[in-house]
Amino acid sequence: MTTPILSLSGVTKSYSGGSGTTEVLAGIDLDIADGEFVAILGFSGAGKTTLINSVAGLVEPDGGEILLRGQPIDGPDKERGLVFQSYSLFPWLSVEANVALAVEAVHKDKSKAERAALIKQKVELVGLGHAMDRKPAQLSGGMRQRVAVARALAMEPEILLLDEPLSALDALTRAKLQDEIERIRKEEGRTILLVTNDVDEALLLADRVAVMTPAPAAKIGAIYDVDVARPRDREAVNDDAGYQRLRKEIVSYLGSLNAASGTVGESAIALPNVTPVDLAAPPKAYRDAAETPVDKRFLEFFKLDKIYPTPKGPLKVVEDFNLIMDKGEFISLIGHSGCGKSTVLTMAAGLNEISGGGIVLDNREISTAGPDKAVVFQAPSLMPWLTARENVALGVERVYPHAPRSERRDIVDYYLDRVGLIDAKDKLAAEMSNGMRQRVGIARAFALSPRLLLLDEPFGMLDSLTRWDLQDVLVETWNRTKVTAIMVTHDVDEAILLADKVVMMTNGPRATIGKVLEVDLPRPRDRRELLDTPQFYSYRQEVLRFLAEYDHGPQAKAA
Repeated sequence: MTTPILSLSGVTKSYSGGSGTTEVLAGIDLDIADGEFVAILGFSGAGKTTLINSVAGLVEPDGGEILLRGQPIDGPDKERGLVFQSYSLFPWLSVEANVALAVEAVHKDKSKAERAALIKQKVELVGLGHAMDRKPAQLSGGMRQRVAVARALAMEPEILLLDEPLSALDALTRAKLQDEIERIRKEEGRTILLVTNDVDEALLLADRVAVMTPAPAAKIGAIYDVDVARPRDREAVNDDAGYQRLRKEIVSYLGSLNAASGTVGESAIALPNVTPVDLAAPPKAYRDAAETPVDKRFLEFFKLDKIYPTPKGPLKVVEDFNLIMDKGEFISLIGHSGCGKSTVLTMAAGLNEISGGGIVLDNREISTAGPDKAVVFQAPSLMPWLTARENVALGVERVYPHAPRSERRDIVDYYLDRVGLIDAKDKLAAEMSNGMRQRVGIARAFALSPRLLLLDEPFGMLDSLTRWDLQDVLVETWNRTKVTAIMVTHDVDEAILLADKVVMMTNGPRATIGKVLEVDLPRPRDRRELLDTPQFYSYRQEVLRFLAEYDHGPQAKAA
Protein backbone atom coordinates (compact mmCIF):
# COMPACT_ATOMS: atom_id res chain seq x y z
CA MET A 1 0.00 0.00 0.00
CA THR A 2 1.12 3.58 -0.68
CA THR A 3 1.39 6.06 2.21
CA PRO A 4 -2.01 5.83 3.93
CA ILE A 5 -4.31 8.83 4.20
CA LEU A 6 -5.67 7.35 7.45
CA SER A 7 -3.74 5.21 9.88
CA LEU A 8 -5.03 3.59 13.09
CA SER A 9 -2.45 2.04 15.39
CA GLY A 10 -3.21 0.26 18.67
CA VAL A 11 -6.48 2.16 19.20
CA THR A 12 -8.17 1.20 22.49
CA LYS A 13 -11.35 2.37 24.21
CA SER A 14 -13.13 1.31 27.41
CA TYR A 15 -16.30 2.53 29.09
CA SER A 16 -17.04 2.54 32.81
CA GLY A 17 -20.46 1.91 34.29
CA GLY A 18 -22.27 0.59 37.31
CA SER A 19 -21.16 -2.98 36.57
CA GLY A 20 -17.50 -2.04 36.11
CA THR A 21 -15.29 -1.25 33.13
CA THR A 22 -15.95 -2.75 29.68
CA GLU A 23 -13.12 -2.89 27.16
CA VAL A 24 -14.72 -2.14 23.79
CA LEU A 25 -11.71 -1.75 21.48
CA ALA A 26 -8.56 -3.71 22.33
CA GLY A 27 -5.98 -2.43 19.85
CA ILE A 28 -7.29 -1.59 16.37
CA ASP A 29 -4.70 -1.49 13.60
CA LEU A 30 -5.79 -0.39 10.12
CA ASP A 31 -4.28 1.64 7.26
CA ILE A 32 -6.47 3.13 4.51
CA ALA A 33 -5.06 4.45 1.23
CA ASP A 34 -6.12 7.70 -0.42
CA GLY A 35 -9.25 7.05 -2.52
CA GLU A 36 -9.81 3.58 -1.06
CA PHE A 37 -13.23 2.23 0.00
CA VAL A 38 -12.98 0.09 3.16
CA ALA A 39 -15.94 -1.65 4.82
CA ILE A 40 -15.85 -2.52 8.54
CA LEU A 41 -17.96 -5.62 9.16
CA GLY A 42 -18.86 -7.06 12.53
CA PHE A 43 -21.43 -8.11 15.10
CA SER A 44 -23.75 -5.78 17.02
CA GLY A 45 -21.99 -4.35 20.05
CA ALA A 46 -18.52 -5.10 18.65
CA GLY A 47 -17.52 -1.43 18.81
CA LYS A 48 -17.86 -0.49 15.13
CA THR A 49 -19.66 2.76 15.92
CA THR A 50 -17.13 3.57 18.68
CA LEU A 51 -14.37 3.03 16.11
CA ILE A 52 -15.89 5.27 13.43
CA ASN A 53 -16.76 7.95 16.01
CA SER A 54 -13.12 7.89 17.10
CA VAL A 55 -12.04 8.48 13.50
CA ALA A 56 -14.61 11.31 13.28
CA GLY A 57 -13.15 12.88 16.41
CA LEU A 58 -16.36 12.49 18.41
CA VAL A 59 -14.85 9.93 20.80
CA GLU A 60 -11.37 10.18 22.29
CA PRO A 61 -9.53 6.82 22.39
CA ASP A 62 -7.86 5.71 25.63
CA GLY A 63 -4.72 4.60 23.81
CA GLY A 64 -3.07 4.29 20.43
CA GLU A 65 -3.19 6.90 17.71
CA ILE A 66 -5.26 7.92 14.68
CA LEU A 67 -3.34 9.82 12.02
CA LEU A 68 -4.75 11.72 9.04
CA ARG A 69 -2.00 12.33 6.47
CA GLY A 70 0.52 11.68 9.23
CA GLN A 71 -0.98 14.15 11.71
CA PRO A 72 -2.94 13.16 14.85
CA ILE A 73 -6.64 14.02 14.64
CA ASP A 74 -7.89 16.45 17.26
CA GLY A 75 -11.66 16.49 17.52
CA PRO A 76 -14.19 16.71 14.65
CA ASP A 77 -13.23 18.56 11.49
CA LYS A 78 -14.62 19.26 8.01
CA GLU A 79 -12.06 16.87 6.50
CA ARG A 80 -14.05 13.95 7.97
CA GLY A 81 -17.75 13.93 6.96
CA LEU A 82 -19.92 11.55 8.99
CA VAL A 83 -23.31 10.05 8.02
CA PHE A 84 -25.13 8.48 10.96
CA GLN A 85 -27.47 5.49 11.00
CA SER A 86 -30.39 7.82 11.80
CA TYR A 87 -31.16 10.70 9.49
CA SER A 88 -30.37 13.57 11.96
CA LEU A 89 -32.20 16.20 9.91
CA PHE A 90 -33.95 19.35 11.13
CA PRO A 91 -37.63 18.66 10.36
CA TRP A 92 -38.57 22.35 10.00
CA LEU A 93 -35.92 22.99 7.34
CA SER A 94 -36.05 22.12 3.64
CA VAL A 95 -33.62 19.76 1.93
CA GLU A 96 -31.68 22.77 0.68
CA ALA A 97 -31.58 24.39 4.12
CA ASN A 98 -30.46 21.17 5.84
CA VAL A 99 -27.50 20.87 3.48
CA ALA A 100 -26.84 24.61 3.73
CA LEU A 101 -26.19 24.25 7.47
CA ALA A 102 -23.03 22.25 6.75
CA VAL A 103 -21.94 24.47 3.90
CA GLU A 104 -22.35 27.69 5.88
CA ALA A 105 -20.41 26.20 8.81
CA VAL A 106 -17.33 24.93 6.94
CA HIS A 107 -17.11 27.07 3.77
CA LYS A 108 -17.13 30.60 5.20
CA ASP A 109 -14.35 31.50 2.76
CA LYS A 110 -16.58 30.89 -0.28
CA SER A 111 -18.87 33.53 -1.78
CA LYS A 112 -22.65 33.27 -1.41
CA ALA A 113 -22.96 32.20 -5.06
CA GLU A 114 -20.25 29.54 -4.63
CA ARG A 115 -21.97 28.16 -1.53
CA ALA A 116 -25.34 28.04 -3.32
CA ALA A 117 -23.76 26.24 -6.28
CA LEU A 118 -22.10 23.72 -3.95
CA ILE A 119 -25.40 22.98 -2.21
CA LYS A 120 -27.18 22.49 -5.52
CA GLN A 121 -24.42 20.26 -6.90
CA LYS A 122 -24.39 17.91 -3.88
CA VAL A 123 -28.19 17.66 -3.66
CA GLU A 124 -28.34 16.82 -7.36
CA LEU A 125 -25.51 14.31 -6.92
CA VAL A 126 -27.70 12.23 -4.59
CA GLY A 127 -30.68 12.49 -6.95
CA LEU A 128 -32.76 15.04 -5.01
CA GLY A 129 -32.58 18.03 -7.32
CA HIS A 130 -36.37 17.86 -7.70
CA ALA A 131 -36.94 17.98 -3.92
CA MET A 132 -34.82 20.98 -2.86
CA ASP A 133 -37.79 22.74 -1.23
CA ARG A 134 -39.32 19.71 0.51
CA LYS A 135 -39.26 19.22 4.28
CA PRO A 136 -38.07 15.87 5.76
CA ALA A 137 -41.66 14.92 6.65
CA GLN A 138 -42.44 14.97 2.91
CA LEU A 139 -39.60 12.55 2.11
CA SER A 140 -39.31 8.77 2.32
CA GLY A 141 -36.74 7.20 4.65
CA GLY A 142 -34.39 6.58 1.73
CA MET A 143 -34.67 10.19 0.55
CA ARG A 144 -33.93 11.49 4.06
CA GLN A 145 -30.78 9.41 4.18
CA ARG A 146 -29.75 10.85 0.81
CA VAL A 147 -30.04 14.32 2.32
CA ALA A 148 -27.68 13.23 5.12
CA VAL A 149 -25.20 11.95 2.53
CA ALA A 150 -25.47 15.20 0.52
CA ARG A 151 -24.82 17.22 3.69
CA ALA A 152 -21.70 15.21 4.48
CA LEU A 153 -20.44 15.49 0.89
CA ALA A 154 -21.08 19.25 0.88
CA MET A 155 -18.41 19.61 3.57
CA GLU A 156 -16.04 18.32 0.84
CA PRO A 157 -14.30 16.01 3.33
CA GLU A 158 -11.16 14.10 2.56
CA ILE A 159 -12.77 11.02 4.12
CA LEU A 160 -16.48 10.11 4.06
CA LEU A 161 -17.50 8.10 7.13
CA LEU A 162 -20.71 6.04 6.83
CA ASP A 163 -22.04 4.50 10.07
CA GLU A 164 -24.58 1.87 8.93
CA PRO A 165 -26.48 4.53 6.94
CA LEU A 166 -28.76 1.99 5.22
CA SER A 167 -29.55 -0.47 8.02
CA ALA A 168 -33.01 0.94 8.84
CA LEU A 169 -34.22 0.81 5.22
CA ASP A 170 -36.12 -1.89 3.35
CA ALA A 171 -34.21 -4.05 0.89
CA LEU A 172 -35.26 -2.19 -2.26
CA THR A 173 -34.48 1.28 -0.89
CA ARG A 174 -31.22 -0.08 0.50
CA ALA A 175 -30.25 -1.41 -2.93
CA LYS A 176 -31.01 1.96 -4.54
CA LEU A 177 -28.85 3.81 -2.02
CA GLN A 178 -26.05 1.28 -2.41
CA ASP A 179 -26.08 2.18 -6.11
CA GLU A 180 -26.04 5.86 -5.11
CA ILE A 181 -22.98 5.36 -2.87
CA GLU A 182 -21.20 3.47 -5.65
CA ARG A 183 -21.93 6.33 -8.08
CA ILE A 184 -20.60 8.86 -5.55
CA ARG A 185 -17.46 6.76 -5.06
CA LYS A 186 -16.88 6.72 -8.79
CA GLU A 187 -17.65 10.40 -9.47
CA GLU A 188 -16.18 11.97 -6.32
CA GLY A 189 -13.22 9.60 -5.87
CA ARG A 190 -13.24 10.13 -2.10
CA THR A 191 -11.81 7.87 0.57
CA ILE A 192 -14.77 6.07 2.18
CA LEU A 193 -15.00 4.12 5.43
CA LEU A 194 -18.29 2.22 5.75
CA VAL A 195 -19.54 0.45 8.87
CA THR A 196 -22.04 -2.26 7.95
CA ASN A 197 -23.52 -5.55 9.13
CA ASP A 198 -24.33 -6.70 5.58
CA VAL A 199 -21.79 -8.96 3.87
CA ASP A 200 -23.27 -8.41 0.40
CA GLU A 201 -23.26 -4.63 0.89
CA ALA A 202 -19.59 -4.76 1.86
CA LEU A 203 -18.69 -6.91 -1.17
CA LEU A 204 -20.68 -4.78 -3.62
CA LEU A 205 -19.11 -1.50 -2.52
CA ALA A 206 -15.69 -1.95 -0.93
CA ASP A 207 -12.10 -2.46 -2.09
CA ARG A 208 -11.32 -4.22 1.20
CA VAL A 209 -13.45 -5.69 3.99
CA ALA A 210 -12.12 -5.61 7.57
CA VAL A 211 -13.93 -7.96 9.98
CA MET A 212 -14.02 -7.09 13.67
CA THR A 213 -14.03 -9.81 16.32
CA PRO A 214 -17.03 -9.90 18.71
CA ALA A 215 -17.24 -7.82 21.89
CA PRO A 216 -15.75 -7.30 24.33
CA ALA A 217 -12.16 -6.29 23.49
CA ALA A 218 -12.74 -6.20 19.73
CA LYS A 219 -9.89 -6.19 17.23
CA ILE A 220 -9.58 -6.44 13.45
CA GLY A 221 -9.71 -10.21 13.05
CA ALA A 222 -9.26 -10.52 9.29
CA ILE A 223 -9.00 -8.30 6.21
CA TYR A 224 -10.17 -9.42 2.75
CA ASP A 225 -9.27 -7.88 -0.61
CA VAL A 226 -12.39 -7.66 -2.78
CA ASP A 227 -10.91 -8.67 -6.12
CA VAL A 228 -14.24 -8.56 -7.98
CA ALA A 229 -14.17 -6.37 -11.09
CA ARG A 230 -16.15 -3.12 -11.10
CA PRO A 231 -18.87 -2.25 -11.88
CA ARG A 232 -20.44 -4.88 -9.62
CA ASP A 233 -24.00 -5.73 -10.50
CA ARG A 234 -25.87 -7.39 -7.61
CA GLU A 235 -27.38 -9.95 -10.01
CA ALA A 236 -24.31 -10.62 -12.14
CA VAL A 237 -21.94 -11.17 -9.19
CA ASN A 238 -23.87 -14.35 -8.36
CA ASP A 239 -22.20 -15.95 -11.36
CA ASP A 240 -18.73 -14.65 -10.44
CA ALA A 241 -16.57 -17.41 -8.98
CA GLY A 242 -14.40 -14.90 -7.12
CA TYR A 243 -17.42 -13.32 -5.49
CA GLN A 244 -18.80 -16.72 -4.46
CA ARG A 245 -15.44 -17.75 -2.99
CA LEU A 246 -14.98 -14.50 -1.08
CA ARG A 247 -18.55 -14.47 0.20
CA LYS A 248 -18.15 -18.01 1.48
CA GLU A 249 -14.84 -17.18 3.18
CA ILE A 250 -16.29 -14.19 5.02
CA VAL A 251 -19.52 -15.94 6.00
CA SER A 252 -17.55 -18.95 7.26
CA TYR A 253 -15.22 -16.72 9.25
CA LEU A 254 -18.12 -14.83 10.81
CA GLY A 255 -19.79 -18.16 11.57
CA SER A 256 -16.67 -19.40 13.34
CA LEU A 257 -16.56 -16.20 15.43
CA ASN A 258 -20.24 -16.59 16.28
CA ALA A 259 -20.05 -20.31 17.08
CA ALA A 260 -18.44 -19.73 20.47
CA SER A 261 -21.57 -17.99 21.76
CA GLY A 262 -23.65 -21.20 21.66
CA THR A 263 -26.64 -19.52 20.07
CA VAL A 264 -29.02 -22.47 19.72
CA GLY A 265 -29.60 -23.96 23.12
CA GLU A 266 -30.19 -27.47 24.33
CA SER A 267 -32.72 -28.28 27.04
CA ALA A 268 -32.32 -30.55 30.04
CA ILE A 269 -36.12 -30.52 30.27
CA ALA A 270 -38.18 -32.99 28.26
CA LEU A 271 -41.13 -31.51 26.38
CA PRO A 272 -44.34 -32.81 28.05
CA ASN A 273 -46.58 -34.96 25.89
CA VAL A 274 -49.65 -32.76 26.18
CA THR A 275 -51.94 -31.44 23.44
CA PRO A 276 -53.25 -27.87 23.49
CA VAL A 277 -56.99 -27.37 23.78
CA ASP A 278 -58.79 -26.40 20.58
CA LEU A 279 -60.13 -22.93 21.27
CA ALA A 280 -61.78 -22.76 17.86
CA ALA A 281 -63.11 -26.29 17.43
CA PRO A 282 -65.51 -27.13 14.58
CA PRO A 283 -69.01 -28.41 15.33
CA LYS A 284 -69.26 -31.89 16.91
CA ALA A 285 -70.96 -33.39 13.83
CA TYR A 286 -68.07 -32.17 11.70
CA ARG A 287 -65.52 -33.64 14.12
CA ASP A 288 -67.35 -36.96 14.18
CA ALA A 289 -67.33 -37.15 10.38
CA ALA A 290 -63.61 -36.49 10.12
CA GLU A 291 -61.75 -39.79 10.27
CA THR A 292 -58.28 -38.73 9.15
CA PRO A 293 -56.19 -35.61 9.76
CA VAL A 294 -55.72 -33.18 6.87
CA ASP A 295 -52.23 -33.26 5.34
CA LYS A 296 -52.90 -32.09 1.78
CA ARG A 297 -54.47 -28.67 1.17
CA PHE A 298 -53.96 -27.95 4.87
CA LEU A 299 -54.03 -24.20 4.17
CA GLU A 300 -55.73 -22.67 1.16
CA PHE A 301 -55.94 -19.06 -0.01
CA PHE A 302 -58.78 -18.81 -2.57
CA LYS A 303 -59.28 -15.70 -4.72
CA LEU A 304 -58.18 -13.55 -1.79
CA ASP A 305 -58.82 -9.80 -2.12
CA LYS A 306 -58.18 -6.88 0.19
CA ILE A 307 -59.69 -3.42 -0.32
CA TYR A 308 -59.01 -0.37 1.85
CA PRO A 309 -61.21 2.75 1.76
CA THR A 310 -59.33 5.96 0.86
CA PRO A 311 -60.41 9.60 0.34
CA LYS A 312 -60.16 8.93 -3.40
CA GLY A 313 -62.29 5.79 -3.25
CA PRO A 314 -61.67 2.05 -2.65
CA LEU A 315 -58.07 0.87 -3.12
CA LYS A 316 -57.56 -2.81 -3.93
CA VAL A 317 -54.22 -3.73 -2.35
CA VAL A 318 -54.29 -7.50 -2.94
CA GLU A 319 -56.18 -9.15 -5.79
CA ASP A 320 -56.88 -12.79 -6.65
CA PHE A 321 -54.24 -14.29 -4.34
CA ASN A 322 -54.40 -18.10 -4.73
CA LEU A 323 -52.12 -20.49 -2.85
CA ILE A 324 -52.37 -24.06 -1.50
CA MET A 325 -50.06 -25.38 1.24
CA ASP A 326 -49.68 -28.90 2.58
CA LYS A 327 -49.29 -29.57 6.28
CA GLY A 328 -45.73 -28.94 7.46
CA GLU A 329 -44.73 -26.73 4.53
CA PHE A 330 -42.65 -23.60 5.06
CA ILE A 331 -43.27 -20.80 2.57
CA SER A 332 -41.41 -17.49 2.20
CA LEU A 333 -43.37 -14.53 0.88
CA ILE A 334 -41.17 -11.94 -0.82
CA GLY A 335 -41.70 -8.76 -2.81
CA HIS A 336 -41.09 -5.03 -2.77
CA SER A 337 -42.37 -2.76 0.00
CA GLY A 338 -46.08 -2.04 -0.34
CA CYS A 339 -46.90 -5.19 -2.33
CA GLY A 340 -49.30 -6.53 0.31
CA LYS A 341 -47.18 -9.27 1.91
CA SER A 342 -48.02 -8.24 5.47
CA THR A 343 -51.65 -7.69 4.47
CA VAL A 344 -51.91 -11.32 3.33
CA LEU A 345 -50.24 -12.47 6.54
CA THR A 346 -52.53 -10.47 8.83
CA MET A 347 -55.59 -11.80 6.98
CA ALA A 348 -54.27 -15.34 7.53
CA ALA A 349 -53.86 -14.50 11.23
CA GLY A 350 -57.47 -13.33 11.47
CA LEU A 351 -56.29 -9.84 12.39
CA ASN A 352 -57.38 -8.15 9.15
CA GLU A 353 -60.81 -8.46 7.58
CA ILE A 354 -60.96 -10.29 4.24
CA SER A 355 -62.60 -8.25 1.46
CA GLY A 356 -63.11 -11.09 -1.00
CA GLY A 357 -62.39 -14.80 -1.34
CA GLY A 358 -61.35 -16.79 1.71
CA ILE A 359 -58.68 -18.61 3.68
CA VAL A 360 -59.26 -22.18 4.89
CA LEU A 361 -57.03 -23.71 7.59
CA ASP A 362 -57.42 -27.38 8.48
CA ASN A 363 -60.90 -27.51 6.91
CA ARG A 364 -62.23 -24.43 8.68
CA GLU A 365 -62.48 -20.88 7.32
CA ILE A 366 -60.39 -18.23 9.06
CA SER A 367 -62.52 -15.40 10.41
CA THR A 368 -60.97 -14.47 13.78
CA ALA A 369 -57.61 -14.44 15.51
CA GLY A 370 -56.65 -17.18 17.95
CA PRO A 371 -53.70 -19.10 19.42
CA ASP A 372 -54.03 -21.74 16.69
CA LYS A 373 -52.41 -19.06 14.46
CA ALA A 374 -49.23 -17.83 16.20
CA VAL A 375 -47.73 -14.58 14.91
CA VAL A 376 -44.19 -13.23 15.35
CA PHE A 377 -44.07 -9.56 14.36
CA GLN A 378 -41.14 -7.44 13.20
CA ALA A 379 -41.10 -5.53 16.49
CA PRO A 380 -40.89 -7.82 19.54
CA SER A 381 -44.38 -7.56 21.08
CA LEU A 382 -43.60 -8.43 24.70
CA MET A 383 -44.89 -7.10 28.00
CA PRO A 384 -41.80 -5.13 29.14
CA TRP A 385 -42.62 -5.50 32.85
CA LEU A 386 -42.73 -9.32 32.61
CA THR A 387 -39.83 -11.77 32.47
CA ALA A 388 -39.08 -14.03 29.50
CA ARG A 389 -40.78 -16.91 31.35
CA GLU A 390 -43.86 -14.83 32.15
CA ASN A 391 -44.21 -13.57 28.57
CA VAL A 392 -44.18 -17.11 27.15
CA ALA A 393 -46.44 -18.37 29.95
CA LEU A 394 -49.21 -15.94 28.93
CA GLY A 395 -49.99 -18.06 25.88
CA VAL A 396 -49.16 -21.42 27.44
CA GLU A 397 -51.64 -20.86 30.30
CA ARG A 398 -54.38 -20.26 27.75
CA VAL A 399 -53.84 -23.25 25.46
CA TYR A 400 -52.81 -25.80 28.12
CA PRO A 401 -55.29 -25.05 30.96
CA HIS A 402 -55.81 -28.79 31.49
CA ALA A 403 -52.10 -29.54 32.06
CA PRO A 404 -50.54 -29.54 35.55
CA ARG A 405 -48.65 -26.38 36.48
CA SER A 406 -45.33 -28.27 36.43
CA GLU A 407 -45.92 -29.38 32.81
CA ARG A 408 -46.89 -25.87 31.72
CA ARG A 409 -43.65 -24.57 33.26
CA ASP A 410 -41.69 -27.32 31.48
CA ILE A 411 -43.21 -26.27 28.13
CA VAL A 412 -42.17 -22.66 28.74
CA ASP A 413 -38.64 -23.61 29.82
CA TYR A 414 -38.16 -26.11 26.99
CA TYR A 415 -38.75 -23.53 24.25
CA LEU A 416 -36.79 -20.78 26.00
CA ASP A 417 -33.89 -23.23 26.25
CA ARG A 418 -34.26 -24.10 22.55
CA VAL A 419 -33.86 -20.44 21.51
CA GLY A 420 -30.72 -20.04 23.61
CA LEU A 421 -32.16 -18.22 26.64
CA ILE A 422 -31.21 -20.77 29.32
CA ASP A 423 -29.61 -18.10 31.49
CA ALA A 424 -32.08 -15.29 30.78
CA LYS A 425 -35.45 -16.86 31.62
CA ASP A 426 -36.01 -14.59 34.61
CA LYS A 427 -34.75 -11.43 32.93
CA LEU A 428 -37.29 -8.64 32.32
CA ALA A 429 -38.12 -7.98 28.66
CA ALA A 430 -37.27 -4.31 29.22
CA GLU A 431 -33.70 -5.32 30.08
CA MET A 432 -33.16 -7.40 26.94
CA SER A 433 -31.63 -6.53 23.57
CA ASN A 434 -33.88 -6.60 20.49
CA GLY A 435 -32.37 -9.93 19.47
CA MET A 436 -33.12 -11.49 22.87
CA ARG A 437 -36.69 -10.15 22.82
CA GLN A 438 -37.25 -11.65 19.41
CA ARG A 439 -36.03 -15.02 20.72
CA VAL A 440 -38.70 -14.80 23.41
CA GLY A 441 -41.27 -14.07 20.68
CA ILE A 442 -40.17 -17.15 18.72
CA ALA A 443 -40.27 -19.33 21.87
CA ARG A 444 -43.76 -18.04 22.69
CA ALA A 445 -45.04 -18.81 19.19
CA PHE A 446 -43.72 -22.40 19.16
CA ALA A 447 -44.91 -23.03 22.73
CA LEU A 448 -48.51 -22.53 21.57
CA SER A 449 -48.20 -25.62 19.29
CA PRO A 450 -50.10 -23.65 16.63
CA ARG A 451 -51.64 -25.07 13.48
CA LEU A 452 -50.09 -22.16 11.58
CA LEU A 453 -46.96 -20.10 12.34
CA LEU A 454 -46.92 -16.63 10.76
CA LEU A 455 -43.68 -14.61 10.74
CA ASP A 456 -43.89 -10.98 9.61
CA GLU A 457 -40.27 -9.95 8.93
CA PRO A 458 -39.32 -11.13 12.44
CA PHE A 459 -35.65 -10.25 11.91
CA GLY A 460 -36.18 -7.06 9.91
CA MET A 461 -35.14 -4.73 12.77
CA LEU A 462 -31.97 -6.68 13.50
CA ASP A 463 -28.49 -6.43 12.01
CA SER A 464 -27.54 -9.10 9.47
CA LEU A 465 -25.37 -11.12 11.85
CA THR A 466 -27.95 -11.25 14.64
CA ARG A 467 -30.45 -12.15 11.92
CA TRP A 468 -28.30 -15.12 10.88
CA ASP A 469 -28.16 -16.18 14.49
CA LEU A 470 -31.96 -16.14 14.86
CA GLN A 471 -32.48 -17.77 11.46
CA ASP A 472 -30.46 -20.69 12.82
CA VAL A 473 -32.61 -20.69 15.97
CA LEU A 474 -35.76 -20.70 13.85
CA VAL A 475 -34.50 -23.45 11.54
CA GLU A 476 -33.44 -25.66 14.44
CA THR A 477 -36.74 -25.22 16.30
CA TRP A 478 -38.86 -25.66 13.15
CA ASN A 479 -36.97 -28.85 12.26
CA ARG A 480 -38.29 -30.35 15.51
CA THR A 481 -41.92 -29.23 15.13
CA LYS A 482 -42.50 -29.06 11.33
CA VAL A 483 -45.30 -26.56 11.93
CA THR A 484 -46.91 -25.13 8.79
CA ALA A 485 -45.32 -21.71 8.40
CA ILE A 486 -45.42 -18.55 6.26
CA MET A 487 -42.68 -15.96 6.56
CA VAL A 488 -42.72 -12.46 5.07
CA THR A 489 -39.19 -11.29 4.28
CA HIS A 490 -37.16 -8.88 2.15
CA ASP A 491 -34.03 -11.02 2.47
CA VAL A 492 -33.45 -13.28 -0.55
CA ASP A 493 -30.96 -15.58 1.23
CA GLU A 494 -33.31 -15.90 4.21
CA ALA A 495 -36.22 -16.79 1.92
CA ILE A 496 -34.24 -19.61 0.27
CA LEU A 497 -32.57 -20.90 3.44
CA LEU A 498 -35.85 -21.37 5.31
CA ALA A 499 -38.50 -22.24 2.75
CA ASP A 500 -39.83 -25.15 0.72
CA LYS A 501 -41.26 -22.58 -1.70
CA VAL A 502 -40.55 -18.89 -2.30
CA VAL A 503 -43.74 -17.07 -3.30
CA MET A 504 -42.95 -13.83 -5.15
CA MET A 505 -45.55 -11.05 -5.20
CA THR A 506 -45.99 -8.41 -7.88
CA ASN A 507 -46.04 -4.72 -6.97
CA GLY A 508 -49.12 -3.10 -5.49
CA PRO A 509 -51.74 -1.93 -5.77
CA ARG A 510 -53.69 -4.99 -7.02
CA ALA A 511 -50.74 -7.16 -6.05
CA THR A 512 -50.91 -10.89 -6.63
CA ILE A 513 -48.59 -13.90 -6.92
CA GLY A 514 -46.16 -13.38 -9.78
CA LYS A 515 -44.07 -16.54 -9.43
CA VAL A 516 -43.58 -19.54 -7.14
CA LEU A 517 -40.09 -21.02 -6.80
CA GLU A 518 -39.76 -24.61 -5.54
CA VAL A 519 -36.65 -24.83 -3.34
CA ASP A 520 -35.33 -28.34 -3.87
CA LEU A 521 -32.54 -28.32 -1.29
CA PRO A 522 -32.15 -31.08 1.32
CA ARG A 523 -32.99 -30.42 4.97
CA PRO A 524 -31.64 -29.73 7.50
CA ARG A 525 -29.92 -26.80 5.79
CA ASP A 526 -26.65 -25.23 6.83
CA ARG A 527 -25.85 -21.71 5.61
CA ARG A 528 -22.17 -22.43 4.96
CA GLU A 529 -22.92 -25.65 3.07
CA LEU A 530 -25.44 -23.81 0.89
CA LEU A 531 -22.67 -21.48 -0.28
CA ASP A 532 -21.02 -24.51 -1.89
CA THR A 533 -24.23 -25.45 -3.71
CA PRO A 534 -24.56 -24.15 -7.30
CA GLN A 535 -28.34 -24.58 -7.07
CA PHE A 536 -28.46 -22.03 -4.24
CA TYR A 537 -26.96 -19.35 -6.48
CA SER A 538 -29.34 -20.33 -9.25
CA TYR A 539 -32.32 -19.86 -6.92
CA ARG A 540 -30.86 -16.60 -5.65
CA GLN A 541 -30.46 -15.32 -9.21
CA GLU A 542 -34.05 -16.25 -10.06
CA VAL A 543 -35.50 -14.32 -7.11
CA LEU A 544 -33.23 -11.30 -7.69
CA ARG A 545 -34.21 -11.24 -11.36
CA PHE A 546 -37.91 -11.23 -10.44
CA LEU A 547 -37.42 -8.39 -7.95
CA ALA A 548 -35.42 -6.39 -10.50
CA GLU A 549 -38.15 -6.91 -13.10
CA TYR A 550 -40.72 -5.34 -10.77
CA ASP A 551 -38.48 -2.47 -9.72
CA HIS A 552 -40.11 -0.04 -12.15
CA GLY A 553 -43.02 1.65 -10.46
CA PRO A 554 -46.14 0.77 -8.49
CA GLN A 555 -48.11 -1.14 -11.08
CA ALA A 556 -47.48 -4.84 -11.48
CA LYS A 557 -46.50 -6.11 -14.88
CA ALA A 558 -48.62 -8.69 -16.61
CA ALA A 559 -47.58 -11.97 -15.10
